[in-house]
Amino acid sequence: MEHVPPPAEELALLDRELAQLDARRAHLLTRRAWLVGALQPQAPNAPRWSTPPVGHGWAPGQPWGSGPRTAKPSAPRSAQNVLLTLGGLLLTVAAVAFTLVSWGSMGIGGRSAVLALVTLAALAAPAVLLRRKLAATAEALAALALVLTLLDVYAIHAVAAPDADGLTFTAVASAVLAALWAAYGLALGKLHLPLPAAVFFVQWPLLLGAWAAGAPAIVVGWALLVTGVVDGAIALWGKGLGVRVTAGIGLAVMGSAALLVGLGESLTAGGPLGALLPGTLLLTAAVAALAGAWRAPDGYAQVGGAVAGLAAVAAVGGVLRAAVPGTWQVPVYLLCGLALLFVVRVRLPRSAGRGVLLAAGAVLAGALVWALPPVAAVLLGPVQLVAEVWAGAPDGFRGALGASMPWSEMVAAPAVLAVVAGGLGAAFRWWPALVRVAAPLITPGAKVRGAAGAGALGLGWGTLLLAAATLDVPYPVAVALETVLVAGLLAVAALGVGAAGAAEGTGPGGGIGSAVRVSALVGAVGGAVSVGLLSLASEAATYAVFGALALLFTGAALRTRAVVEQAVLAVAAVVWGTVLTGCAARSLGLAPHEAAPLLLVVPAVTVGLGARLRRHPVALPVELTGALGGLLAVGLAVGRAPFLALVLALCGVLAAGAAVRPERRPVAGYLAAVLFVAATWVRLAASEVSVPEAYTLPVTVPALVVGVLRRRKDPGASSWTAYGPGLAATLLPSLAVAWTDPDWLRPLLLGVAALVITLLGAKYRLQALLLLGGAVLALDTLHELAPYVVQVAGALPRWLPPALAGLLLLAVGATYEQRLRDARRLKDVLGRMR
Repeated sequence: MEHVPPPAEELALLDRELAQLDARRAHLLTRRAWLVGALQPQAPNAPRWSTPPVGHGWAPGQPWGSGPRTAKPSAPRSAQNVLLTLGGLLLTVAAVAFTLVSWGSMGIGGRSAVLALVTLAALAAPAVLLRRKLAATAEALAALALVLTLLDVYAIHAVAAPDADGLTFTAVASAVLAALWAAYGLALGKLHLPLPAAVFFVQWPLLLGAWAAGAPAIVVGWALLVTGVVDGAIALWGKGLGVRVTAGIGLAVMGSAALLVGLGESLTAGGPLGALLPGTLLLTAAVAALAGAWRAPDGYAQVGGAVAGLAAVAAVGGVLRAAVPGTWQVPVYLLCGLALLFVVRVRLPRSAGRGVLLAAGAVLAGALVWALPPVAAVLLGPVQLVAEVWAGAPDGFRGALGASMPWSEMVAAPAVLAVVAGGLGAAFRWWPALVRVAAPLITPGAKVRGAAGAGALGLGWGTLLLAAATLDVPYPVAVALETVLVAGLLAVAALGVGAAGAAEGTGPGGGIGSAVRVSALVGAVGGAVSVGLLSLASEAATYAVFGALALLFTGAALRTRAVVEQAVLAVAAVVWGTVLTGCAARSLGLAPHEAAPLLLVVPAVTVGLGARLRRHPVALPVELTGALGGLLAVGLAVGRAPFLALVLALCGVLAAGAAVRPERRPVAGYLAAVLFVAATWVRLAASEVSVPEAYTLPVTVPALVVGVLRRRKDPGASSWTAYGPGLAATLLPSLAVAWTDPDWLRPLLLGVAALVITLLGAKYRLQALLLLGGAVLALDTLHELAPYVVQVAGALPRWLPPALAGLLLLAVGATYEQRLRDARRLKDVLGRMR
């Protein structure tokens, strides 16, 4: 048996793999031995750990001469933890039951003595256990002591101070417990529970105290903020992972609550003076967050910087917001967010500075979310004009957009878009200087510059559209403005104008970046659709707009060199031309079926253009778009058979014209044949011809003669090409008529003809004759036998057909492999036919 790779090479490969596995196992066992030795001190007579040679059955870290011991060291510790946990839970349940059930049966002295004794014992026991190195038992008793202290607090409130306010008592008790457990945890530093418990109790004194005093919301916010600052200090300088995690959770909860309280008070303030106190709270939170970010690790520093930036924007923007009208509040916050960008001039740690920049980006994104929906309303609002084409031009721009937006409240939206667009445009224009300034914090690449340029272009376009809508300019001005904007976007997409981009050499050929061109192309197509819908209110505007669009997109397609952009522009030009032909049909007062032939003008132009372009990459998209226009024409003519036959015939002529070219012949040739045959059938059906053979046979006979001559000249020609169209021209219409013919003569003659054609196809190994003749013969036979089959099926028991079907499936399944081989053999036989 031949091995790949050879046995010697494979053996060497296995040896190398095993050596690597032995080395890795030795490293892991050595590390494990060290950890076990560090956690459990060795007994005096325990065997010494050594490092025997690798490859003799022992691994480093395993006692010399002993077997593997992998599970024993962890088993006692696991059992110990389970026992201690169960014991602690039982003691806790007992203490709770005693306090709640048996408390009332003892006097005040007995109660105090029992609680004091048990609590002191639970607090003192961990110290003794730690000296005996029983850390797990000490942790369990510390947890019991924590529960007992809570029960002590409950007992004191129930007996010693029953009339005290619950919130005030809880606040004081939380402070006492926090101090107690902090001191206890610092005294017994090896316990992991006390200090996190102290951090938990620290969360409540100020909050509950402010709540108990009925303080206003701003005071509660300050209580939350101070608690969050304490949590942040503990998270930065606390000892132990549990302490830092608990403090971090408290910081997130209390800090977020403080920011929400401050933001809510700032947004509901009645004037600038009323917003000063919430602003001071938010600004203090920003300073605290920035101070924490200065010392925190990278990820937390970035979050702290972002929180500081957002809080500062909310603080300053809240005061300014109260001094301006309601429609201009968002621009105020936007300007405050843009002011955060000057953080690049401040010497902040890199992560904290990035967080502030993220906050600025979040403010800008929020402002855009507020300002962009009106732009969408401007672009999509004219859709309603489709239902009432040429009903009359409205007086103003808003009249064509409907009442989908409260335009009086969107006066400031164009200003927001203009500010952001201007900032992005300035960044795109002076990109090298911006990169130098921002280098201490971020190092943006060329893609970011392209995104900035694309954003500036898109937002600038939206600014002009939205400004026209908010000003409610006259309808002709709006149509002209949108058309000019589309022309400008096409100039950017096709010509690549832009001095800044050319100077920096971005994008192919030294023009503006590809991202800007793609943005311009998308905007041009979207704007063209919008202005096209807008122009439907007036007949003159429709012709002017779509004519201009067709010329603009055609010119842009001729000027651009990028293949994809050129294809998109050319396809759009074809679509606008198709719309123009439809408008012409409507102006002439033509019915839909009468307008169908007129719509074939554009497909005819695209066929000629395809012949001109030939193998150019744009040719195929253009021709396919023209074909869609032909499909639309067929759909319009479906209601009238004579017009449908005419349209199908004209489409067949266009397909035949495309089939003259070798690269289109495989598809267009068959399509032309199908369209001509379909046109013939429709024409015969429209004329109510009952004997289609009189019209189809004169076509079939010369077609078959031409096929015979073609086969003699080219024996390798396919039978489908030579005989398929001629046979289908007669067989298929005759079959369609035979299925509705109650007489027996036509089905008989058709069946005989199909049988002869099938036999000729089998004899001369001609695939077209065999398949066409066989299919027609089978369908014709099925039509003739159908009444008898129905009668027999009605006479049979109802269980018999399912039973026969089941038997058939079983037989096919049992001989599945043989049937599969038969099917493959039949496929091969048919494939060898011409």
